[in-house]
Amino acid sequence: MKAVRFHEFGGPEVLRHEDVEQPAPGPGQVRIRVAATSFNGVDGNIRAGYMQGPIPVELPHTPGIDVAGTVDALGDGVSDVAVGDRVIGFLPMTGNGAAAEYVIAPAEILTGAPANIPLADAAALPLVGLTAWQALFDHGKLTAGQRVLINGAGGAVGGYAVQLAKEIGAHVIATAGPRSAERVKAAGADEVIGHTTAEVTEPVDLVLNLAPITPDQLAALLTLIRDGGTLVNTTVWMPAPSDEHRGVRGIDLYVRSDADQLADLAARVGTGELRVEIAQRVGLADLPTVHAQAAAGELPGKTVILA
Repeated sequence: MKAVRFHEFGGPEVLRHEDVEQPAPGPGQVRIRVAATSFNGVDGNIRAGYMQGPIPVELPHTPGIDVAGTVDALGDGVSDVAVGDRVIGFLPMTGNGAAAEYVIAPAEILTGAPANIPLADAAALPLVGLTAWQALFDHGKLTAGQRVLINGAGGAVGGYAVQLAKEIGAHVIATAGPRSAERVKAAGADEVIGHTTAEVTEPVDLVLNLAPITPDQLAALLTLIRDGGTLVNTTVWMPAPSDEHRGVRGIDLYVRSDADQLADLAARVGTGELRVEIAQRVGLADLPTVHAQAAAGELPGKTVILA
């Protein structure tokens, strides 16, 4: 089968489209005929070798944390999925990923793919959708009527966060640049402001930071949060500050695979409550170009890689 792998850490040029042996599922695992994976920022950091502390991978390594595809073979003890099932999942980050024609996945991380969108497009949902869900609800405890500021709402996580927060009845304030402001407003934001937060004149209950800002800018977000509120930060190389005097908690988010939460997100896509937006679809052999686009800051948006 074909796969994209890197045999050493480095820039996008270390990625190779090559022939590899088709894997076989072990106990509790399934083999998936991959329809697509998607690019996430962490893929570039893993390839560059920046994540060997928290996410150690063995070389050669196949990237691609998200997967959408069809179950092709079952390992011993698997009973919750069947050959032919259309599934999506957030793969273990230290294992081989789905930038390949086939991938092995633990059966327990998988859930059914939404039936109302192309199977390949569903690969854009797992990691970013789970990040938004866990930030807002697991850590932020957001409820109806509360005010949330989503800093950096123009990206893929931000798009889901705006939709999910608005759906539960929160008042959503979003920062976005000129290129993404209309898209963020269409996702349901009540207020869309520029990358300065000076326009936030009333305290918020929750700030979700998705932007690569400086430590001083992150600390400044604390001043926008009411006493007892929460700052959830996804830029984990920069710890979230807290304000103990006012009871404001700073939380660093490390997204985790959760099949039940992913099933809920897929169901919302299936009913049309949640929209999956794709900026571009490319073939497996073009994955190095996608990594190069991301490294240059030129990625047009959420990118699906077709196997």
